Amino acid sequence: MSRLKEKGLTGQVAVVAGATRGAGRGIARALGEAGATVYCTGRSVRGSPSPYRRPETIEGTADMIKAEGGTAIPVRVDHTVESEVEAFFGRVDRQHGRLDVLVNSIAGEEPMMAQWNSFWKTNLKDGEAVFRQALLSHIITAKHAVPVMIRLHRGLIVEVTENDILSAGGNPLTQCVKLALKGLALNMAAELKPYGVAAIAITPGFLRSETVLEDVGVTEANWRDGGKEDRNFLESESPLFVGRAVAALAQDRRILKRTGQLYSSWELGREYGFTDVDGRRPDWGAIEIDFSRHPPALLELMRTGALIQLEWLNALSKRTKRFLKQLPRTKTAKKKS
Repeated sequence: MSRLKEKGLTGQVAVVAGATRGAGRGIARALGEAGATVYCTGRSVRGSPSPYRRPETIEGTADMIKAEGGTAIPVRVDHTVESEVEAFFGRVDRQHGRLDVLVNSIAGEEPMMAQWNSFWKTNLKDGEAVFRQALLSHIITAKHAVPVMIRLHRGLIVEVTENDILSAGGNPLTQCVKLALKGLALNMAAELKPYGVAAIAITPGFLRSETVLEDVGVTEANWRDGGKEDRNFLESESPLFVGRAVAALAQDRRILKRTGQLYSSWELGREYGFTDVDGRRPDWGAIEIDFSRHPPALLELMRTGALIQLEWLNALSKRTKRFLKQLPRTKTAKKKS
């Protein structure tokens, strides 16, 4: 990883919540690659199949990290159960007395969020379960991780989301979750900055998760064959790429200057100079995306949504600047200026 110190996270402790598969697994591997001791948490363990009917387990992720020369500790945690989360972070604190990085990658591929519908056609039978599994779990996890970080006046919290603008794909449940995770990082950042703790949201690009590889009918060994059906797939990234983005952020001594922001793996790849597992540097933000497979009605919806977002953001920027002028200057702010 060019421009980054080799094993730059040696001695640090990281927790990847949702390390079983996909982005979470890639991030856990990259943090281990950078020298951190990585706790891999999730519900999928050997002998207890995934609720998603997937074969991946947290032990499998830990084994990958160990095989690559890293240190990993798999711990079964249901992040929707607050007592389990609280007990887990108590264990981390007792065993290490520190927590440097928390990555919330829980339920990134939750099957209940898979349906694509207009909001008036969406099946809301699992609505409450979606919000508990994919959003409340993140809040519970951050709540119990933060006390260890603020005690040491340092740390990084990363919320894994979708898309580097406000919107995300899927039905209203999915859209609310992905937008809320961006807002969660933004809100935590303001509270945590005085304690030296940063909070950031990040999105991968076209991610070659285990599920996506299966759906496309390829493996990581021959993934380029997927480009025959969809040329966008040729700019896809392995989960390790977004993992290296997180590892780069964790090594950035000026991380507080980035707190509250939303980043993409490809943008950070340009800035920090890391590459994917095959030496490539995929850049989803620089390519000419092939939209030929999208129906015209969907493209028009996306365009309309983007234009409305711009209006919303411009108005919000003006209001926020006005509000800042209305706020009285505190003694702390005056000293810093």
